[in-house]
Amino acid sequence: MTQYLLSVHGDETANAERAADPSLVEKLYAQVDAFNERVRSAGAWVFAGGLQPTSTAVVVHGGTDAPTTDGPRNTVREPLGGFWVIEAADRATALGWAHEASAA
Repeated sequence: MTQYLLSVHGDETANAERAADPSLVEKLYAQVDAFNERVRSAGAWVFAGGLQPTSTAVVVHGGTDAPTTDGPRNTVREPLGGFWVIEAADRATALGWAHEASAA
């Protein structure tokens, strides 16, 4: 089977505002947990992970002794916040999972 990357992009300011509401955070985690379980049950799960805010990013400029800078290399409107790597028989199946991930 082919592996696909499902990415989660979001507005960090809006995410911080949502985090101020514990009941909303609990609901969002429950939806993602349910989605994760469906992916695992279907045998499509490979790997998933959430990422820290871009304010914690460090850019390494190549090489072993290369300089580093704080923050993301590019300013993006909707930074990558997390991802799933799944296995799917075809693109249509992967898109189905992507729609479910987006809803979660």
